[in-house]
Amino acid sequence: MKKLLFIALLCVSSLFAKDFAFTAIPDQDETKLKERFSLLADYLSKELGVNAKFIPVKSYSASIAAFRNNQVQLAWFGGLSGVRARLIVPNAVAIAQGVEDPNFHSFLIANTSTGLEKSENVPAAIEGKTFTFGSKGSTSGRLMPEYFIRQAFNKAPEDIFSKVGFSGNHSKTIALVQSGAYEVGAVNYKVWHRELKEGKIDTSKVKIIYQTPGYPDYQFTARGDLDATYGEGFTKKLQEALIAIKDEKILNAFPRSGFIKASNKDFEPVLETGRKIGIID
Repeated sequence: MKKLLFIALLCVSSLFAKDFAFTAIPDQDETKLKERFSLLADYLSKELGVNAKFIPVKSYSASIAAFRNNQVQLAWFGGLSGVRARLIVPNAVAIAQGVEDPNFHSFLIANTSTGLEKSENVPAAIEGKTFTFGSKGSTSGRLMPEYFIRQAFNKAPEDIFSKVGFSGNHSKTIALVQSGAYEVGAVNYKVWHRELKEGKIDTSKVKIIYQTPGYPDYQFTARGDLDATYGEGFTKKLQEALIAIKDEKILNAFPRSGFIKASNKDFEPVLETGRKIGIID
């Protein structure tokens, strides 16, 4: 009897210790990602009764690959990476987004040596300058800024700028434009405000020259087989746990004021934009 009880306890223990892995697009420096997601891993472990762990990746495409291969079951994607992931993983679903994410923005920033000033429209004087996007797969660092720039000039970036680069993430974009390595760049407004608050931006060297209209961006996307793996109702429980986050340390690490429900339909504008400029087939 004792042996049977011991085995039963082991089974229960293993059930509650089941691994649940998640990842995120590497949209800013690695230290910030570790801070953000170690706090979230602890929270999800307690709320869901699983061993939640964060799996870092080196690129946007690697985050999608990890999700596709079931190396992770949940991902914090940008609008574009989330759309791409859901196109290749059957039944994957957007389940939560930040309060701010349905109306996200990008900034165009410029080195002050250019003499460019802030404008309500994409400044015509950026033509001929050197320009850096963030990652090639970034919504706020590439897709949407490129879309609005194309609208303004009716030309591709390569035909507008003297040089076009891809920094890899928003923090690097700010650093490159601030240093003068590139004259102009596109950056996530959240990362700009955060780094400004942390004293990493010298506004005598780099400034905002344009803010894009709003668009849907970041979200948590879950694989469609979570209930089969972790038990009926797990996906809903996960969604509710994310929406219920009130811990200021977790929220500030994103940074978001809170989380709300999301659905695949919310990101149809991103899909349409990606197709218009040829980033998505």
